[in-house]
Amino acid sequence: MELLITNIGKLVSGDINNPLLDADTIYIKDGKFAEIGKKEVADAHPGVQTLDAKGVTVAPGLIDSHCHPCAGDYTFRQKAADFLESEIHGGCTTLISAGEPHFPGRPTDPAGAKAQAIFLSKSFRNKSPLGAKVHGGALILEKGLTEKDFEEMEKEGVWLVGEIGLGSVKSPDDAAPLVEIAKRHGFKVHMHTGGTSIPGSSTVTADDVIRTNPTVASHCNGGPTAVSVKEVDRIISESDIAVEIVQCGNYRVAKHIYERVLELGKEDRIIFGNDAPSGTGFVSLGILRNVCYASLCGVVPEKALAMASGNTARTFGLNTGIIAVGKEADLICLDAPMGSVGSDALEAIDAGDIPAVTYIIVDGKVIVTKSRNTPPGNRMPEFVQ
Repeated sequence: MELLITNIGKLVSGDINNPLLDADTIYIKDGKFAEIGKKEVADAHPGVQTLDAKGVTVAPGLIDSHCHPCAGDYTFRQKAADFLESEIHGGCTTLISAGEPHFPGRPTDPAGAKAQAIFLSKSFRNKSPLGAKVHGGALILEKGLTEKDFEEMEKEGVWLVGEIGLGSVKSPDDAAPLVEIAKRHGFKVHMHTGGTSIPGSSTVTADDVIRTNPTVASHCNGGPTAVSVKEVDRIISESDIAVEIVQCGNYRVAKHIYERVLELGKEDRIIFGNDAPSGTGFVSLGILRNVCYASLCGVVPEKALAMASGNTARTFGLNTGIIAVGKEADLICLDAPMGSVGSDALEAIDAGDIPAVTYIIVDGKVIVTKSRNTPPGNRMPEFVQ
């Protein structure tokens, strides 16, 4: 399968160290980016199905680093259907579970926790909304889990540990040994950071996070209650753990985090999640809203988009999130919404406006041709052959 995208206005790479590419044409083959350049790329592939971008901005598909799915596309937390599909219409082509604690009757024994993780991991791999990438089955740590359990889960394709603190394993003394085992078997580990979110969860401090050493300090700006800015500063300065900012959190602390990482030159540490569904509900455009808020806190729009894509992909070891040869061809077409003061998507984001999402592509296949959740754009890409 081949796809050529031409006449791109601005091409956002997703690489925070080189966020804008001097290119206007992309050639996709067998689900991956094969060539990126200008007219010479199009000339080299005559007759290939071609999408004329009409001058809009093209960026990597966004990644939600923190969602709480259940089974299928239904959330018992808010008694709502199709919430994952709605988020995909917000530009997310990849969604990563931070645990499925809302599953009715969730088993809390080691065998049950392991079984749930295997079941949900396979379920979302077999079928996901619109064909987007939903990485489910994040193990919730329970006391009694052994290395043999992690070996079995690794064999069955489980690779995520949900937020530490949601299960019976809460203290660093209990969690750190299991985290070490999990990492040894290729798992990426979330850890709840801040005040309690649901009954049964626990308050987690910077010291807890640093001692446990997860992959991600989940919702550093609160989920929804944040640690103090001094605690956030410790996580940033005393560890190399990814710092997650979520939509369902504390905006004042989020602002401090942006200012701090800009000061220290550590923008590559920031990733974006929704932390939904939660008591806040679910925000279909949550990741785009994070992008806009970051830009209002001094992060240039193309780097804010990288925080929502390439940074997260690197943190979780995914071969997506960056527009580069060999990466999975997941991307979105963006434009300034009608009525915005911005002339293109990046100017609109800089002004605080949610950009229009038109085409959404996963593995080189078009899954959405017009978002049902963003405002319409001024320009609409179209297939010309």
